[in-house]
Amino acid sequence: MKPLNLTRRLAVRTLLPLALACAFTAPASADETCNSPFMSKLIKGQEDVVYVWTLGIEGVGDGADKLVTIDANPASPQYGKVIATLSVGSRGEAHHMGFTDDRRYLWAGGLDDSRIHIFDIRTDPAKPTLVRTISNLPKKTGLVGPHTFYALPGRMLVQFLSNSKDHGGVTGMATFTNRGRLIRTTAMPTDKGGDGYGYDIGINPQKNVMLTSSFTGWNNYMMDLGKLVQDQAAMQRFGKTMVLWDAKSLKPKKVFDVPGAPLEIRWSLKDGDNWAVAATALTSKIWLVKQDAAGEWQAKDVATIGDPAKIPLPVDISITADGKGLWVNTFMDGTTRYFDLTDPEHPQQTYAKQTGKQVNMVSQSWDGKRVYITSSLLANWDKRGENDEQFVRAFNWNGKELQLAFEVDFLAEKLGRAHHMKFGTKAVKAAFETKGAVRVAAADR
Repeated sequence: MKPLNLTRRLAVRTLLPLALACAFTAPASADETCNSPFMSKLIKGQEDVVYVWTLGIEGVGDGADKLVTIDANPASPQYGKVIATLSVGSRGEAHHMGFTDDRRYLWAGGLDDSRIHIFDIRTDPAKPTLVRTISNLPKKTGLVGPHTFYALPGRMLVQFLSNSKDHGGVTGMATFTNRGRLIRTTAMPTDKGGDGYGYDIGINPQKNVMLTSSFTGWNNYMMDLGKLVQDQAAMQRFGKTMVLWDAKSLKPKKVFDVPGAPLEIRWSLKDGDNWAVAATALTSKIWLVKQDAAGEWQAKDVATIGDPAKIPLPVDISITADGKGLWVNTFMDGTTRYFDLTDPEHPQQTYAKQTGKQVNMVSQSWDGKRVYITSSLLANWDKRGENDEQFVRAFNWNGKELQLAFEVDFLAEKLGRAHHMKFGTKAVKAAFETKGAVRVAAADR
């Protein structure tokens, strides 16, 4: 990366630590259980739209990756319908997204082309606009495959999956301003038990700790799944660690041995709960990361997801706002499961429903009454033929049963492969108009 000029370096050194210090002393809260606790609390109640980051398919529509906006308000005459599509003009393996802390921008990345697209969702939440595309990250950072976008105060922390040297799993993170200016890179640890792999990010501000998980590099995630599972060497190239970091300094503190590719990280948001859970894709386990009686952080597997012999392939998870429940999607059997986390040391599956022939992401509404499911995992990992469903399905949840509310068939609509979801609302625009946008630090200008 090019060095920042002196003024900007001083601003970053002065303002960012102050912002982080203030944020870390404030109570942790979040409107959506899978997002950063540093996001502004701008959204309450019913979501108005669902944003879907969608993989392009050659010969389907324009073939490009796109941000699809679906009306999700039952009171709307367009409920359950696509109300906007925004193509980025290229196909780069669209994957995950994340809001900036002020919810002004939505960042979305491509695992293949390593581009990051920044969308304005404040001006018109029902019709996002593309305001910037960052296309030089491999050259500037040596990193490939931007995956998790995690809001910090006035900053965006991005976890990458791979590197530009050998396209393997050794990778790192990069910190940006909310407007997309690169500030620094941080390598994943390769000593003291670290394997250098990365995937997801989760921060507990009260404890000043950050957790990261691990997956695999470009060589693996871009390979056909059938070929991958037959390649013994490739199957050894999956992450087997989680790392505990000092959240302010971004210095690793401890490496946990978590075999089987631990993916999504979810901290309980309930006051007084200082623990997080993750699921391992290859071993079908729920892992708990928690402080022991001596105050030391420990990681242990506490539950099994489905039948590991049948390789259900756990993918996304979503924790309830009270920390008492966990939704888990398993890709291969198309099943959505609910685990009771009342005792996080002993999770218990209490519900299961096949919600598709293949399912990936699961997102629940802020009040826990609605659950949204998408279908696509990776372009070369999705099923083929009639089993290759591509959809967003919305369910109502009454505590006992998932009941289908609406569905959007992404193939019939010529949109592509539906992957990641984020919620939006008109309240975002209203909050900015009535209260003013969150001020951007001088270093961000």
